[in-house]
Amino acid sequence: MPAWPSHPPAPSRWASLPFQVTLRRFPFLNSQLSQSRRRRRRRPLNPCALRPPSPPTSEALSSPPTTMASSILSSSAKPCYSATKTPAPIANRLAPPPPSLPSRAAAHGLSAAVRASPSARGLRAPGPRPVRASQQQPQPRRRPEYVPNRIGDPNYVRIFDTTLRDGEQSPGATMTSAEKLVVARQLARLGVDIIEAGFPASSPDDLDAVRSIAIEVGNAPVGEDGHVPVICGLSRCNRKDIDAAWEAVRHARRPRIHTFIATSEIHMQHKLRKTPEQVVAIAREMVAYARSLGCPDVEFSPEDAGRSNREFLYHILEEVIKAGATTLNIPDTVGYTLPYEFGNLIADIKANTPGIENAIISTHCQNDLGLATANTLAGARAGARQLEVTINGIGERAGNASLEEVVMAIKCRGELLDGLYTGINSQHITLTSKMVQEHSGLHVQPHKAIVGANAFAHESGIHQDGMLKYKGTYEIISPDDIGLTRANEFGIVLGKLSGRHAVRSKLVELGYEISDKEFEDFFKRYKEVAEKKKRVTDEDIEALLSDEIFQPKVIWSLAEVQATCGTLGLSTATVKLIGPDGEEKIACSVGTGPVDAAYKAVDQIIQIITMIYQRIKHKA
Repeated sequence: MPAWPSHPPAPSRWASLPFQVTLRRFPFLNSQLSQSRRRRRRRPLNPCALRPPSPPTSEALSSPPTTMASSILSSSAKPCYSATKTPAPIANRLAPPPPSLPSRAAAHGLSAAVRASPSARGLRAPGPRPVRASQQQPQPRRRPEYVPNRIGDPNYVRIFDTTLRDGEQSPGATMTSAEKLVVARQLARLGVDIIEAGFPASSPDDLDAVRSIAIEVGNAPVGEDGHVPVICGLSRCNRKDIDAAWEAVRHARRPRIHTFIATSEIHMQHKLRKTPEQVVAIAREMVAYARSLGCPDVEFSPEDAGRSNREFLYHILEEVIKAGATTLNIPDTVGYTLPYEFGNLIADIKANTPGIENAIISTHCQNDLGLATANTLAGARAGARQLEVTINGIGERAGNASLEEVVMAIKCRGELLDGLYTGINSQHITLTSKMVQEHSGLHVQPHKAIVGANAFAHESGIHQDGMLKYKGTYEIISPDDIGLTRANEFGIVLGKLSGRHAVRSKLVELGYEISDKEFEDFFKRYKEVAEKKKRVTDEDIEALLSDEIFQPKVIWSLAEVQATCGTLGLSTATVKLIGPDGEEKIACSVGTGPVDAAYKAVDQIIQIITMIYQRIKHKA
């Protein structure tokens, strides 16, 4: 066996760039090419004849600054690949961006005025108003028929949910067998393609849980298309684990065994204490053994692939494909890689592994550097067609790629991911997230993307004003897309940063119509309360309205009161009231106690005024 170098030389990023990539990266060539085509429609295109444009003349420089920059912008706004519209190779599309537009403009003699214009700075021309994911017209697509080692539609991405296995490995997230079965049923309704139900060899209870899920969920069609999820069990590369996994999942209509062994130098040397040749032999033998049990679907994972030697990865993956592996999962076990690194890793595996066309490439990204979702999407764009995720991103250490983030990114930005799509029913996302929180005991932070409490809430006055005018100003996803029903239509949360527009909108929502003057008085009181509270509730609003607007105005005020009481005789009280016109009224009365005497004195004053009012009204 050859000796595997620990650090293989990285291929040159700029070596052998195809002509179509050159056109895409240098738009001014594309502009000249378009002119050349118009002049010579019947002549064959000769790429070698293209030359950079000559420096601009004095007449061109004296024209409005946007003229030449707009020409550059118009060509760069529409990426050109080649005369035959052949897309650039994936590895080249993952390369870092080219130098900025001003640098290229300066290199070709553009004036400072042109380089300083907004168009020359790389800003896009105004386009159509952006729409939210829910406002886009979805293309009708059906989930391809399940075949273990191939997918009928190259744009379809399988979602492999490992909430019940890797997610349960989060400290404190252990679930009972009954809870795992409830979550598995909901995952099936959500539309996941594969449910990794557990690690059967880890405990008898986990084996029973996986078996129950295989029997009840793995044979029950769900949804309009009658989808039945694959039920998967994890195992190490040894016969005991594989036997336990097969015993647990074999009752499902579509069973799968997922076996793994470490392939990075640090793992092989310090954990396994085996040579690369021994690791290859074990992997090949155990994949073949899993297939010999009658399992038609075997997934293999080279643990810590993100830090493994590339040539060694190609070799071990080739061997397990020969042994019968149908899915090759590429784990970034410690969340070490950056998105462009992980994307290039998937592209290189796809390009350099013999027999790779007979297997599905999968990703499994941890979130140690907060890049799990980004790495997963980079892997999908590079050719992976199975994505391993968990609900709410739970999992070992910092967690895994989040199902809701990955799925909604594909749904919202699928046009930039080469038209990828999934079979997930996104309207079940909110319910599934809450169910996993309840059964795992792990609650998401308020600012968690997609499912956090603040994900669709707006407190800033500027944002609230924009939301009230058009929801798409600050929301790229509709809450309806994920099955979320919020307390109010616009997701407005009142606080100290809220402005008049949002507060008045809340009053209308609660059913209160007040005048402008009353609103200004109310808004002053509102600001006082909002400065002291983190969040102003509907109850606070109604209490402020009651105090400020709907309380009756003061007509009489108490100026003086004097009471006399003792053990002998009745108590007496003298009361002076000031009326609305400033007139003073005095009355004296006796009663059983000073309070009774004072109230009777007040009654005398009120009765006098009432009698006068009634007489005036009667005479009128």
